[in-house]
Amino acid sequence: MNHDGPDDAHRRPEGMSDATVEALGKLSEALEVIERVRGCLYEVHQLTGQADFKLDEAVSLFMQAGHAGIAQRIQRELIGRNIVPGHWTFQLVEEFDDGYYDEFRTVERDVRGELAGGRRHLYEAELKERRRTHGREGHEAR
Repeated sequence: MNHDGPDDAHRRPEGMSDATVEALGKLSEALEVIERVRGCLYEVHQLTGQADFKLDEAVSLFMQAGHAGIAQRIQRELIGRNIVPGHWTFQLVEEFDDGYYDEFRTVERDVRGELAGGRRHLYEAELKERRRTHGREGHEAR
């Protein structure tokens, strides 16, 4: 068995064109960007929640400092407020996950299945082969 190259899961199917490998690579790259977007949405979700709970502390401190009107305004206008009409951040995350994100992942997986037998990262595997120093420690194919 030849170990000087990608494993079978990272070799292009017989007859697959360079253009198809490149297109699959771009689709994979786009999915990676969407994964980052998803992470950003979760970060917004968590940071917004942290800010909301810090407002509780601010209200308490304003009350202790004798600024009841300011405390009441913060409590009335900001605490528990929707970030967009009708939605807290958890609802945005859920809609993104169940809609665009799921559909994006499904399309990417289906295209890979149809064109590459489900193989992932063919473009990157071939890039690794071109860029690594064959026979050098730390540059092994697998």
